[in-house]
Amino acid sequence: MLPRATTETEVSALAGKRIVLGVTGGIAAYKAIEISRRLVDAGAHVVPIMTEAAQHFVGSTTLSALASEPVQTELWHNASTPIPHTAVGQGADLLIVAPATAKLLSAYAHGYSHDLLTNTLIATRAPVIVCPAMHTEMWEHPSVADNVATLRRRGVHVVDPEAGRLAGGDIGFGRLADPETIVAAAERVLGPGDMTGMSVLVSAGGTRELIDAVRVIANRSSGKQGYAVAAEATSRGAQVTIVSTISLPAPAGTTVVAVETAAQMQAAMTEHAPSSDVVVMAAAVADFRPAAAQSGKIKKRDGVPEIVLEPTPDILAGLGKTKPGGQVLVGFAAETDDLVANAQAKLTSKNLDLIVANDVGAPQVGFAHDTNAVTLLRPDAEPVEIDLAEKRDVARAVINTILAIRSARTTGDT
Repeated sequence: MLPRATTETEVSALAGKRIVLGVTGGIAAYKAIEISRRLVDAGAHVVPIMTEAAQHFVGSTTLSALASEPVQTELWHNASTPIPHTAVGQGADLLIVAPATAKLLSAYAHGYSHDLLTNTLIATRAPVIVCPAMHTEMWEHPSVADNVATLRRRGVHVVDPEAGRLAGGDIGFGRLADPETIVAAAERVLGPGDMTGMSVLVSAGGTRELIDAVRVIANRSSGKQGYAVAAEATSRGAQVTIVSTISLPAPAGTTVVAVETAAQMQAAMTEHAPSSDVVVMAAAVADFRPAAAQSGKIKKRDGVPEIVLEPTPDILAGLGKTKPGGQVLVGFAAETDDLVANAQAKLTSKNLDLIVANDVGAPQVGFAHDTNAVTLLRPDAEPVEIDLAEKRDVARAVINTILAIRSARTTGDT
């Protein structure tokens, strides 16, 4: 039996960070509730500040209940802190304003400190993220564009609004970015940045092989683990491309190449792999496909059809044969028995630098679950077990191992 080591659950870049969440008076203020929840779930200590106008849209009691401490709303009447704007600003690791109205952007750009939030923004030396949200006409107004450009020039991080339905039924640019996108931006700002300049290629989901125009041969892969790896790499500064068979929301800043079949995935991976520093083959590729798919729908009245199968291309083995020097190639092995032995065989035969093995028959592990438990295997190294954890925590451990492999090559260590 191979020796094993165990590692603790990895820590989010937001864990233990003190984050001021400013909320201004826009209809999108309700999304600040979800942003706060996500930040707290990631281990951050959230200090909420609401403007007077924001309280017309969201009650301070709601945000106080979901943040780490009660909402602060004004410069005065705080017996514990006579100068709250400097105390809050000096103690922050990061400030986020979501939503940021046109009024807030103008005041911040021009140094107009008329309330607690703008005073805190001007008094802090912590990094700041502003997330504009307003009607399209306002977002496109030259004065707003100038203010945003000024803030960017000063080093403020701007999470641009998205296109979508706005207040009053209008549709256009100006909608506040999704909470997931905003939290991902916070992770990038506070993260180690240890993948900056790297290009990462990740495959995700299960392929679907056509039987006829309606039916497919498929598997139960949800793609969640692959997307978690992509999100972690993005948060650490990498440029990430996902070759995906599923429609999960893509991590902010990633490029998605949509595919369906093993042949399509092979073509996409073969195209993008040569220029990638890291390739993570997390997708569950069908081993077999119908030799000839019917162009129409097979009718039940015609009886049980005879379906002749043929093997699909071994995408990972092909990537291993053509792997350029310096690239880290990672495979996944979903097993139901002899986990380590089967994964070790694939590690060697496919010329991998790392393989992530999991027992998909174990409770809460693998397909469709939000949690996973895996064993990480490298050539000439002891296997490392990651106990049951959130898939993002597993992704963090995978990325840390990839970086350790790259570091060992640089230093010459084995």
